[in-house]
Amino acid sequence: MADVLSESLLASYRIAGTIVSPLAGSLILARARKGKEDLPRRKERFGYAGSRKPNGSLIWVHAASVGETIAILPLIKRIEETGSYVVLTTGTVTSAQLAAKQIGPRTLHQYAPLDLAPFVNRFLNTWKPQLAIFVESELWPATFHALAKRNIPHVLVNARMSERSFFRWRRASGLISAMLSNVTLCLAQTVDDAERYRVLGAPRVRVTGNLKFDTPAPADNPAQLKLLEQTLRGRKVWLASSTHPGEEAIALRVHKALKHHLPDLLTVIVPRHPERGREVAGLAQSENLTHTLRSEGHLPKADTDIYIADTIGEMGLHYRLAPISFIGGSLVRHGGQNPIEPAKLGTAILHGPDVHNFPEIYTALNSSDATIEVDSAEMLARNVGRLLVNERERKKLCDQATKAIQEFEGALSATMDAIEPLLTAFSVSAALEQARR
Repeated sequence: MADVLSESLLASYRIAGTIVSPLAGSLILARARKGKEDLPRRKERFGYAGSRKPNGSLIWVHAASVGETIAILPLIKRIEETGSYVVLTTGTVTSAQLAAKQIGPRTLHQYAPLDLAPFVNRFLNTWKPQLAIFVESELWPATFHALAKRNIPHVLVNARMSERSFFRWRRASGLISAMLSNVTLCLAQTVDDAERYRVLGAPRVRVTGNLKFDTPAPADNPAQLKLLEQTLRGRKVWLASSTHPGEEAIALRVHKALKHHLPDLLTVIVPRHPERGREVAGLAQSENLTHTLRSEGHLPKADTDIYIADTIGEMGLHYRLAPISFIGGSLVRHGGQNPIEPAKLGTAILHGPDVHNFPEIYTALNSSDATIEVDSAEMLARNVGRLLVNERERKKLCDQATKAIQEFEGALSATMDAIEPLLTAFSVSAALEQARR
């Protein structure tokens, strides 16, 4: 009876999606006006291909946004080395821009089809993937049903399930159970994640660790780094990274508090969503702080207070430039942003109390005394000011962070070992098909 109810809920979801699908165009246009959609490529959101399908085995990899894309790129490279092609789908403009710079020659980028049956079916009919891989917490009812109907194996990789999401899904236990029951393999980040997926109905669950620990430190542009180092020589610099609304105002308050004692101070702000650069500039203007937007090609001048780094793919540059970094999304109700990249690049890490998006990582760092938690603009200012003049303490924090992160590496190999039998099966099948021709 429970299975019948679950399938009924899933069917209702698909039918409702089909009914509302004609309205999807209006939704995409509304999002495009806010900079959240790539209008020239909007047809990809309806399942149309933006590229020609290559000949050979094809793996579909779906990552939601920038963080998930960065985490999955090393695994995509491993998949490419097996001889398969990859179609990588993402859902944001920023992740598409990142992918364009970093994917290999055997990988194509598409915007993900909306989770509505007509669009998902069109996508699958065009690309015909042999395997689908979904990264972290991407759970889409219509998509999962379409994959199961076509007998396409689908794997959840780097799967995570926060306690908050778990309780939300429990309220729709029939729907989530129907979705997860057909998942071929669920590769979870932690024991807690694995248990939550089991309870919700995933039948084959393993713990393989967090791929983000194995992600290489982001590259920098050596020429740009040298230019900025020369420009900022002799100045004190700190970074407010991946900030969300509300946190830029805090960073500006910190700057004003510290400038009395450190008149040469430069505060670099990297908004989580680069399209908010001008909004941040407006905040700086209202505080009578001189500011420069990197997206306009400018370098900070001697009297620049705030350097707004509203660009894509330059975090490696900013973390290498700043000896101290506050990691955003943590002084507002968001759950924090990933601290692994700064931990690998030798910048002392500060963060707020709300870091529930990455509990394992922050627990590892905090238990090693590798970060400093702050809960207000005043506390952030005190710690930034102290660290800017205390190189020994900064170095100690950086060394402990690097060591803590290294102890969690190994997820990439474990994940590849888990999915390799599926990839091998496709390679053998393709070889036999080629021989028959």
